[in-house]
Amino acid sequence: MHCATIFVVAAVLSVTVRAHIAAYNKGMYCINGSTGNNQNSNDPVVPMYQLPFDQWWMHASNGCNKRPPNSGDFMTLPAGSSVVLELASNQAFSSLSYGGKLTSDWPNGHNYSDSLNNATCITAPNLHTQNKSMAAGTALAISYQSDITKVTPQNLVVISVAYNTPFKRLTSYDIPAGLPACPAGGCICGVSTVPLLAQSSLKSRLLVSQWGWIPNGRCQVTNPGNKVLGTPKPPVWCEGNSSACVSGPKQMLYWNQASGNNIAVSGKDLSGKAKSPAYNAKCGFADGAQNDIFVSRLYLQGPVTVVELSALASFENHQGAGLAASSSIPTNTPESEKFSYVRLSSTYHNDLKLVITFQLMNVAVSLFTFRELSMRTALHMYI
Repeated sequence: MHCATIFVVAAVLSVTVRAHIAAYNKGMYCINGSTGNNQNSNDPVVPMYQLPFDQWWMHASNGCNKRPPNSGDFMTLPAGSSVVLELASNQAFSSLSYGGKLTSDWPNGHNYSDSLNNATCITAPNLHTQNKSMAAGTALAISYQSDITKVTPQNLVVISVAYNTPFKRLTSYDIPAGLPACPAGGCICGVSTVPLLAQSSLKSRLLVSQWGWIPNGRCQVTNPGNKVLGTPKPPVWCEGNSSACVSGPKQMLYWNQASGNNIAVSGKDLSGKAKSPAYNAKCGFADGAQNDIFVSRLYLQGPVTVVELSALASFENHQGAGLAASSSIPTNTPESEKFSYVRLSSTYHNDLKLVITFQLMNVAVSLFTFRELSMRTALHMYI
């Protein structure tokens, strides 16, 4: 069964709730619950376990994905700085309800010692950990889609990780410098954790759910840069062997669902406990801003067509390094991101094949091919 606790929200409310954790902010989906009129809602917190993809993805199982934030409300992500989110077990214990009167330093509105510890599992608040040092970490991810129905695991990129969370209510996430601006309708962001298998007995250990993962909200990037995000890959378990970790942009961890999982583990970790995926070094995540999410930028010199730009913007080589296209080099582009020479050497033919010859700085001679929108394109790279 879930490591959970039952408690009273407040005497004046006289409502009991089951405690897990979600990230609360004004740009989130499911404010005031799936009904839209309940300040004492824990709908975003309801755990998801062994559900089919179409039910757990975007927290569709209870309709949270159908309750967008108010028009004009966004979670703000300041590139190169940090954002503070409220990790709470119920909206009542966040600043979004009752003027924040029921908040405390902790996710459930109560007060505890900073050294809060339980040899099996902390159940008040229900943190799914024995202590802060063992908390599995939380992740903030972004998709450059404004339409929630177009967000997929393949375009939702982890941009920040907070080790040793969830623990206290207020949690800070460092945002990578250079993160590009969102489209006019904003981006979609999400916050997630995978609860630690906090009990050592295989008979009594937790049924771990993908809790805390909701379509956390519409977000906007402030102080944006002009870097390009790569396509995220599924993380892997790599504890004690950093060379086996996935480098570059990564997906969130999707585990213990009926379908749609992107990681599988078995056996014991180095401490002798059952392996449990986490947002930390065990699965290749660094603490703080994920600065390895960006890919190289290709600038085209001279006039180019929209079709050519679209094709190049979709290009990724076999190592996952991407290329994006622009008709000119911005004046503030660092020298390290500039290529020495780029030139279109031919045009589209009737069979929709395009050959582009260009010279790059410090790139080995290679030939790559890719397919995008039924269009085959060959790129010849020369030193």
